[in-house]
Amino acid sequence: MTSTGATSTRAVRARGGFQRRLLLIFGMQLVAVAVVCLMGYYNVAPASAVLLLIVIVSMLTWLAMERAWRQVSTLAQWVGNWKEGQADLTALQPDRLRRADSDIATLARGFHNFASRIAGYNERERNFTRDASHELRSPLTVIKMSTDMLADESELSEFGKRSVQRIRRATREMEALVEALLILAREADNGQGEVDFVVNDVLREELANAREMLHGHPIELRLEEPATFALHGSPRVFAVLCWQLIRHASQYTGQGVVQVTVMPGIVNVSATAGAEQHPPGPGQQGFEYAIAQRISERFSWPLSLHVQGGNRYVAEIRFPQTQQVSR
Repeated sequence: MTSTGATSTRAVRARGGFQRRLLLIFGMQLVAVAVVCLMGYYNVAPASAVLLLIVIVSMLTWLAMERAWRQVSTLAQWVGNWKEGQADLTALQPDRLRRADSDIATLARGFHNFASRIAGYNERERNFTRDASHELRSPLTVIKMSTDMLADESELSEFGKRSVQRIRRATREMEALVEALLILAREADNGQGEVDFVVNDVLREELANAREMLHGHPIELRLEEPATFALHGSPRVFAVLCWQLIRHASQYTGQGVVQVTVMPGIVNVSATAGAEQHPPGPGQQGFEYAIAQRISERFSWPLSLHVQGGNRYVAEIRFPQTQQVSR
């Protein structure tokens, strides 16, 4: 038998040690109480001595139980004091439990391995978001600057100008996609800057950007504002969420009007598909809607998608906590 197999066999045999210890303690208590009761029954000891012996046996049982439970309390204290972002796991080393029962040692090792995996995951998340933010945004910035300089060239042909505009729009779409993916890659909304912002103001700015990115497509963007409200959160996250829905609605309709409506505590994005368009079926909402849905779940902004009348697309975002705007 290999050493690994022998170790595994010993581990299996060692399981249940805590249960056996409890069984031994209560068994000894039962035997001791039975002996004392028999002593009282056969007048070997007076009633007062019998009661005193029962109290002593109970106290010894409680002390033995308290000693056996001490390791469980220590492990519970470790779990209670552990924080998800904690990088130093020295205090959680299973070796710190002296003469630990096999079951307690197994729990301690499992918890230490779990905490180590979480710490490694957090470290990889920080490295990825930091590196991806720099390595993806830097070339996009260079592309934007290059297209701006090319657009100023007076000798550029019409074909070249159209190509520059397509590159510029694709770059802006890539920026929005990178921003959305980085938001979802972060465990917490680090660095997004939560402030109080007016939803209507952010939507006007986002629709202006969206019109530029959809330039050349037969799509008209409209903003209806029967209501005005504010939110406490990240305006950039809100803008990315709305852009994903606008882009999804634009692909859905192919051509026509995409309307964004602001109602009390609700932002509604709607569009009507043309006769040649085929509405997506259940579970086929597309990549943009999948990103929007994950953002809405992350920030507790419920998102729902409805297809009305067979060809009318309606995406609705609800905001449970809104703020009034005084103007």
